[in-house]
Amino acid sequence: MKIKAVETRRDRNEFHEFPRKLYKDDPFWVCPLDSEIEGLFDPARNHSFRHGEAIRWLLKDDHGKTIGRVAAFIDRRRSDAQKQPTGGLGFFEVVNDRDAAFMLFDTAREWLSDRGMEAMDGPVNFGENDNFWGLLVDGFMQQGYGMPYNMKYYREFFEEYGFRNYFEQYSYHREARNEKGEFTRFPERLWKVAEWVAKKPGYSFRHFEFKNARKYVDDICEIYNSTWSYFKEDFTPLDPEIVEASMKKARMVIDEETVIFIYQNDRPVGFWVLLPDLNQILKYLNGKLDPLSMIKFLYHKKTRKMTRLRAVVGGVQHSHQNQGIEAAIFYHLYEVFKDKPWYREIELSWVGDYNPRMMASNEALGGIKMKTHVTYRYMINKNLPFMRFKDEMAEKAAKKQTEEAGK
Repeated sequence: MKIKAVETRRDRNEFHEFPRKLYKDDPFWVCPLDSEIEGLFDPARNHSFRHGEAIRWLLKDDHGKTIGRVAAFIDRRRSDAQKQPTGGLGFFEVVNDRDAAFMLFDTAREWLSDRGMEAMDGPVNFGENDNFWGLLVDGFMQQGYGMPYNMKYYREFFEEYGFRNYFEQYSYHREARNEKGEFTRFPERLWKVAEWVAKKPGYSFRHFEFKNARKYVDDICEIYNSTWSYFKEDFTPLDPEIVEASMKKARMVIDEETVIFIYQNDRPVGFWVLLPDLNQILKYLNGKLDPLSMIKFLYHKKTRKMTRLRAVVGGVQHSHQNQGIEAAIFYHLYEVFKDKPWYREIELSWVGDYNPRMMASNEALGGIKMKTHVTYRYMINKNLPFMRFKDEMAEKAAKKQTEEAGK
């Protein structure tokens, strides 16, 4: 076997082609767009290169046939926030061969170690964690757009190599309409809370509008950054420029009315971004976006093939949490769904096992846990202790309490 760095156009084409061969008989796999994956490795399109670097490889057998691929990357903002310098491994695909898998892991580990990394997370993305993040270990079905799908045997390879469960990611599904096409109400207790919040003086609901895109992007960033900076000390703030560019890039997919905001006296206090599941169309395109594929895309969009919404991201200002704001937003969705009968399911993904409040909220909304992904960590420096993410959070919280008590 031989490892080869991806350098030429032919190498790049093979990097995309290998998964198509590997999953050709798997009815659940949806090929991501080649252009989207390629963009992650293009410094001109991926802002992560401003503070990081990435590389990818192909693994060939003795006859020159591709039998695996992998990428490694360092995002120094994320690395600097960790207990030790930490890099990432991703876009891992391999035939069912332990030696081949370990050779790919070794290659990524050595590259990261040479650059001072002492731990390796994987499989992760060289970018935001709403896409291509985690290894699927339960719920082998067609994934929603952005959620990874992989071979079942990958888990054994990761764990035998020495990767350990850093945190788990849960995806909840909720029926939006029953078989008769009737909207499925939320649990009665939650419905009453939502109605109460929705009718309180000063509260109002609005949805995203591309004509005022920057205003709503700023509101998203204000809420999200305020919420998650309180929750996670290693939080990386959203950049409005990047968010706005992402929204414009996804213009053909975004349904403005399913990106919902709640305001109190015109101040943004909560939002949810629900996107139509693009995978329900991508499964017909095989990773391509040429003129013929665009015709297919437009046809399937027009014929309402996207029947699932994925709640990708949301947030509530910390001062407004535990007041039923999330319920009120989903209550408002009821009005949206009445005029959009093609939406039949909502996916709430993903929530980490370190976030019991959000898990409880998803369950209160009637969500059923359907899929589990795992983000693994491998300790390159064996002299350092491994800690799960939620234990790191508890340690940081205890330290903060001690510091505040000593003031």
